[in-house]
Amino acid sequence: MRWINRRPGRLLAFGLAALPFALAILGYVIASDIRRAANPADKLLPAPTQILDTAISLATEADRRSGDVLLWVDTSASLIRLAQGAGISAAMGLGFGLLIGLIPGIRTTLAPFVSVISLIPPLAILPVLFIVFGLGEVSKVALIAIGIAPVLIRDIAQRTAEIPEEMIVKAQTLGASTWAILARVALPQVLPRLIGALRLSLGPAWLFLIAAEAIASTEGLGYRIFLVRRYFAMDVIIPYVIWITLLAFLMDLGLRQLHRRAFPWAGPAT
Repeated sequence: MRWINRRPGRLLAFGLAALPFALAILGYVIASDIRRAANPADKLLPAPTQILDTAISLATEADRRSGDVLLWVDTSASLIRLAQGAGISAAMGLGFGLLIGLIPGIRTTLAPFVSVISLIPPLAILPVLFIVFGLGEVSKVALIAIGIAPVLIRDIAQRTAEIPEEMIVKAQTLGASTWAILARVALPQVLPRLIGALRLSLGPAWLFLIAAEAIASTEGLGYRIFLVRRYFAMDVIIPYVIWITLLAFLMDLGLRQLHRRAFPWAGPAT
């Protein structure tokens, strides 16, 4: 039997999926032991037990200065910013994407502009956002929105334009207006695509959030990572990186479940 036709069973699939993680952890443990054998005070690759102890401390012990548990304060601040930026981007992507994909006049007017905007590196305009909006929350949320909204708009516009012409013609034959076609024909077709596009945009959204927090913030996951880097506190940085990865995974899982439950007819979310 050819390898292309072999499908692993459930147990084997679980083992194969866990193998890269196990190898990565094993590689880290070996490298940490080697470095600490050469220098017991090494800070670059702390022992897994030290990382675990620090993570528990960050999640349970209050800071001496503020009295807050730093991990949860930083997590709350970052998730609020991310939710606001992603929500604004999703609304813009859905609204403008539908209009550009469905109405020729709006497509002619806005499609070239959105295409050009989507090519601008968002981090390059971060100083402009700080100058215009200040160093508060607005500039951080704006960076996320500017970073992912154009991509969502283009993706939704493309999906709207791919709706079969026969469906549009039939709706018009039955007397549907432009707005009725938009709401009753186009909208149900593009909502599953919006969730998929939003899932793909989570990675860039986290990148923009951490970059903004690292430059101008007093709380947040990105702020904390860049604050402790000057002390080479890898036992703090590594738990924060793992926590960010876990949060991103859970958000992706939540969107995938939403896609599966809300739009079962659209096929499985990959």
